[in-house]
Amino acid sequence: MVRIGGLASGMDIDQIVSDLMKAERMPLDKIKQKKQTTEWQRDQYREMNRLLTEFRDSAFNMTLQSTYMVKSSSSADESKVTATATPSAGNASYTLSNVTMATAAKNISGAVSSSNTTKIDPSKSLWSQQSAFAGGITWQQKAVTQSPIAVASDTAKVSLGKGAIDASSLPGSIVVTDKDGNDASYTIRTDNATDLGANEVFIDTATGEMTFGTQLVKDSTVQGFDYEQNYVSFAITTYDENGKAIEDDQKNGKMNFEFDGTKSLNDVISTINNSKVGISAFYDSGTDKIMFTRKDTGSLTDASGTGPQMKLEGTFLTQTLKLDQTNEQSGTDATFEINGLQTTRKSNTFTVSGVSFTLQDNFTAPVRVNVSNNTDKAVESIKDFVTKYNELIATLNGKTTEERYRDYSPLTDAQRESLTDKQAEQWEEKAKSGLLKNDSILSSGLNQMRSNWYSAVSGITGEFKQLTDIGITTSTNYMDRGKLVINETKLKEALEKDPQSVMDLFSKNGETTSEKGIVRRLRESVADTVSKIEQRAGRSTWTNTQFVLGRNLRDMDDQISRFESRLVQVEDRYWRQFTAMEKAIQNSNAQSMQLSQYFA
Repeated sequence: MVRIGGLASGMDIDQIVSDLMKAERMPLDKIKQKKQTTEWQRDQYREMNRLLTEFRDSAFNMTLQSTYMVKSSSSADESKVTATATPSAGNASYTLSNVTMATAAKNISGAVSSSNTTKIDPSKSLWSQQSAFAGGITWQQKAVTQSPIAVASDTAKVSLGKGAIDASSLPGSIVVTDKDGNDASYTIRTDNATDLGANEVFIDTATGEMTFGTQLVKDSTVQGFDYEQNYVSFAITTYDENGKAIEDDQKNGKMNFEFDGTKSLNDVISTINNSKVGISAFYDSGTDKIMFTRKDTGSLTDASGTGPQMKLEGTFLTQTLKLDQTNEQSGTDATFEINGLQTTRKSNTFTVSGVSFTLQDNFTAPVRVNVSNNTDKAVESIKDFVTKYNELIATLNGKTTEERYRDYSPLTDAQRESLTDKQAEQWEEKAKSGLLKNDSILSSGLNQMRSNWYSAVSGITGEFKQLTDIGITTSTNYMDRGKLVINETKLKEALEKDPQSVMDLFSKNGETTSEKGIVRRLRESVADTVSKIEQRAGRSTWTNTQFVLGRNLRDMDDQISRFESRLVQVEDRYWRQFTAMEKAIQNSNAQSMQLSQYFA
């Protein structure tokens, strides 16, 4: 549509239409402001849900025995023995003496390399260094069927699937078929890749790389063939504390290992270390020796109690790596006296009556370990939980009582442009205030949480049935709105007198609400509030169709879209009207000029 902007009338049509459209847009601005308010309300609901969820998660620790039955242990000499008491440990005193620590079995090899000047490189393949091992390597062979190899581009080099190849197992020649179906035969060489004839191919037996005397063309195919690959295998047998073999071969009771010649000594050692066999192995280049050490201490033999603790089978271990079975230094059990009782353990860490002891050194003179209640730590845990609860209800109370400034609606784009950034920020603070005032979900949740604290817990057999019995009361200041206050002295006395009763008061489980401890009630109440808020405000991962405010936002988006379409039509109508007026004025002016010419 052609728009004529006041040339005939002399009026500022652009400004007139703009002013008219401002009035037309006022309902749209109201909808957008309502949408913005709804989005702010949704976000504030979700922030409350985040705080509630964090509180619920942190409350889980208050359901654990370890929070209330806290034990402290002290050793007279921690350089010799340390101890940690579990909640089930009783208050007691232990005396340890005549201690000999458990040791782990180990085996140190002889020198592995053939000479000091040609030591092995543990990072290189076994095949490439077979002459560097003093005991050599006794290889085993297994058949490999090589599939046809497709040549992806013009090249003289392709690779077989395996390396460490037995040269004597290779065929005399191989066939290459080009893309047109023409065959060419190549004689195999394994000596070197220099001076190759046009119909010869060099195969590197270490890596399996093939080098042809002539370049192969793209889409050719190297026909498959069979050959033998060299590998080594060995077995290690170790035992657990019950004398049972740690194995992957149930029939023979051993752990089997296999490595082809392309693997390095580092690969072998890493595989052993990461296996279930329970051995820590390493190669020391300084001494040129390999060491095997059991990861577990103690005399870990078979059920008969005889024989080696690390049974080694295979020439790779005994000849190549020089690990002599007779050199094994057997692991020994820890021996000690505890309160006069002579006993043994496989490990230097052991548990007696809920107390975990760790031997640090050998010693003979007595060392005392004491176990007692640690009420201070339990008091701190309860104080931290009450503090978090007080912070939570302070925030929720603040939201439900926050002043609502109804004269401050969200700013429109035009209004924002007329204000400074600071003014706009201050305006929005007022506009966001009180969006959750007197909210029924939050108010109901607060009331339920207060009820959870005040109601007695039924079914407790101990002395304490409600919070006031252990020194936790409601603040006398009405403005605190239900905050809790702790009498630390009374709480500590309660924990010292009957920690089980205090724990039941907080964490007791039951079928009915009255039978459940305070923390379990709180967690259920919070979970119910969170669920209700999610139904209204959803989660960040939900779509708008899944919650109430989201559906409202979706409806407002539809209204905005329809209204904007109507505004386009209204603006076009205004322009058509003003354009018609301009044309009429132009016609009138033209007629006036013609008439004036007649009277000239």
